[in-house]
Amino acid sequence: MIIKTIKNSIISAVRSHSAKAIFAGVMATFCLAGVLAPSATVADYDNHTSAVYVAKEVVKKIKVVVTAYSSTPDQTDDTPFITASGKTVADGIVANNMLPFGTEIRIPELYGDKVFVVQDRMNRRKSNYHFDVWMPDRASAVDFGVKTVEIEVLES
Repeated sequence: MIIKTIKNSIISAVRSHSAKAIFAGVMATFCLAGVLAPSATVADYDNHTSAVYVAKEVVKKIKVVVTAYSSTPDQTDDTPFITASGKTVADGIVANNMLPFGTEIRIPELYGDKVFVVQDRMNRRKSNYHFDVWMPDRASAVDFGVKTVEIEVLES
């Protein structure tokens, strides 16, 4: 079925002799063939996640404090590259004490539609309404600062 759709798309683009139509046909072909689809990273495989993006409904919106942390011993425990859930740190991981591991959230004011996953915990002195975004280096985490924003908790 997909091959037939690709073939029909290209044929109609060529028949119309429009550069835009041909370009659109080629792009549609690449998308349908998976060439332009997001690909999984090493971190995705390590954490058993997928780079496939599926729209999920927002379950609730919460006003929270967001900071950032990196994998340095003074900001973590004695295993700085392993989260509290046992996953390897990677882009898209957040720490929070209120939501269960695996909960997906978005921070639209800061990151648009990017989805983060709760895979880590914070020190107990931190509020349930505090989220920590993992950053690859200390300078990025410090530069991030402290922000008060609304997060979106996504359906599981």
